[in-house]
Amino acid sequence: MRRWWIRSGLAIATAAATLVATGLPAAACEDDKPVTEAKHSLGDPGAIKGVRPVGNVPDAQGAISANFLSYGKRDVMVVSGQFGLKAYDLTDNPAKPRAIGELSLPGLWETEDTEVDAKRKLVFLSRDPRAFKGNTHTGESGIYVVDVARPEKPEILSYVKVPAGHTTSCVDDCRYLWTGGPAKADDQPADWGGRPIWVTDVRNPRDPKVHPDPIELARNDGKTDYVHDVQVDKMGVAWVSGKGGVRGYWTSGLHRDPVLNRYRWASALKPVPYAGGGVSETAAPSKFLHNSFHPVGSRDDGAWRGHDLVYATEESFLPGCAGDGVLTISALDGSYQGEGWRSTPEKPFRMRSVGTWSVAGQEGSDPVSDDCSAHYFDLHGHVLVQSFYAQGTRFLDVSDPSNPTQIAYFRPADAASWAPYWHDGYVYVADNKRGIDILKLTA
Repeated sequence: MRRWWIRSGLAIATAAATLVATGLPAAACEDDKPVTEAKHSLGDPGAIKGVRPVGNVPDAQGAISANFLSYGKRDVMVVSGQFGLKAYDLTDNPAKPRAIGELSLPGLWETEDTEVDAKRKLVFLSRDPRAFKGNTHTGESGIYVVDVARPEKPEILSYVKVPAGHTTSCVDDCRYLWTGGPAKADDQPADWGGRPIWVTDVRNPRDPKVHPDPIELARNDGKTDYVHDVQVDKMGVAWVSGKGGVRGYWTSGLHRDPVLNRYRWASALKPVPYAGGGVSETAAPSKFLHNSFHPVGSRDDGAWRGHDLVYATEESFLPGCAGDGVLTISALDGSYQGEGWRSTPEKPFRMRSVGTWSVAGQEGSDPVSDDCSAHYFDLHGHVLVQSFYAQGTRFLDVSDPSNPTQIAYFRPADAASWAPYWHDGYVYVADNKRGIDILKLTA
């Protein structure tokens, strides 16, 4: 299943990377505030319910993201992180990944939601300006295009500088990449709240071409702001998450543009608005939407009681746990006529909130920890699995999206859960401190 949701630091020598290496969250992506050591109850043994841990890959410590590639009958997992890229063979025993290849880039940051071109066997590693001892003010950002046709020997085909670099996502069948975030550089417009999207043509992966003009501007009630990540649904709509909400775009084909009120051809450089907008502040007070998922083609064709839904993570860190970011579920009703593109501070448009879920106070949580923000998630049928940093990996029944219900959890005492992935009946968790945990849901 494609990663639908599917956080900031530097190399180990820097203070920020030291925090990450000890299992800390990257400060809320909308800013660069410092983070503190995750608290745990004294002697906390962790908590597990409804799930069986079947494996662990400790040499993937520093893991941030994972993806899966098929080579005929061979099943390979690629893991990106502060080490660069590592490849593991799952064919013989998916619970015991076998290390087969590595591209060493120590100090790389951040490679969240690293995406692959399954046809061409390419991996796209996003270089954040904070990588290799850089910073958001003046650091270099870009994209490494890595050839994994031979997973035993990952090879950099090309590297290209891009004015953004927090996440890089495939659009239009990986012919183009959309790269966004993080906070703006010193040489970018003063009125920006963060970096929007730059488009890179990778039809020739050895010679990527970055378009000079950014897109997805004015996303936060008319203000250009931080774009965090992009997920493409089964219709081909690219859902862009960041400060100000979630907006979906067609990137190919002929579609009606609700903003211009006419039909036109969509492209990666000139996408056509589809739906979406801001999320109600009662659901996500920070307005920072980290990643999203539009479940078209899933159970009931993505509809719930006649409503089309979009799932999104709010990433936010506040003192204590209760105010940290949550899973949000919103109805797209009323957003198909370009309402999210016309929103202003004077006349704001917000999607209707259907449901939310927070880890705060839930069974299996450590009441002392204030490291509770929602992070990446993945959906399989009506079961959503989501990372909550030190509060571990949570399994939710979302058959009633207005009332998400926890059915299982996996919270080791040293958890730093960043991203979970359903794959072939297992859940692979990229844990920044533990490596890759492999889980089997039993609930």
